[in-house]
Amino acid sequence: MPEPSRASPAGTRVVCVLGMHRSGTSCLAGTLEEAGLHLGEVVTAAPHNRKGNRENLRIMALHEGVLSESGGAWDRPPPSVRWSEQRRAERDAIIDGYAERPVWGFKCPRTLLTVGGWLEAIPELSFVGTFRHPMLVAESLRRRNGDELERWIELWVYYNEKLLELRRQEPFPLVCFDWDAETYRRRVASLVQAMGFEVPATFAFFDPELRHDGAPELPLPPRTRELYAELTAACRDC
Repeated sequence: MPEPSRASPAGTRVVCVLGMHRSGTSCLAGTLEEAGLHLGEVVTAAPHNRKGNRENLRIMALHEGVLSESGGAWDRPPPSVRWSEQRRAERDAIIDGYAERPVWGFKCPRTLLTVGGWLEAIPELSFVGTFRHPMLVAESLRRRNGDELERWIELWVYYNEKLLELRRQEPFPLVCFDWDAETYRRRVASLVQAMGFEVPATFAFFDPELRHDGAPELPLPPRTRELYAELTAACRDC
């Protein structure tokens, strides 16, 4: 394991929210922020997310740079991801910006592709994950970005295989954005407590009305169906 970066002071706890695009990462990050997790300066309003995606724009730009220099992008994952010295320096500068916070966190779906560079700097990085039905994610991305559903389903598989691969290495909490509102609030409240935060009094960030659940009822490819079942089963252990 690489030595911790100078930008990761001893005793600091860093929480990373993992999950594919349109899978409830914003909701989970916003709820954790509401519960006391410091996210810093994040996007609080966006065209496709009225409450904002809760992303640090510097982290998002860093990930875009890493992926571009590796020959890919968030929707075209490169075969391998390379962190240049310049990108490592940018990462360390971001971490330095949180130096006075004993506990802080960040959320960016691209982290599932770039996570190696973060673990290089913060070996004890804590994860919490979220996932959503592949057809709902694919339809949401189709509405936002165009293209065919099949392409987005394939991307869903790529991202969520990364999610499960990380969780097999070191188990971490996982929630499902498909749960009904009551179940979602109850399970996330339990997660928040287990992480050492206070459950928000109002749970105001989560609004089931913001979820768009309409999607074509098409048969899923076998691997996609199996992967969704694996993720669902993993939630039962949380």
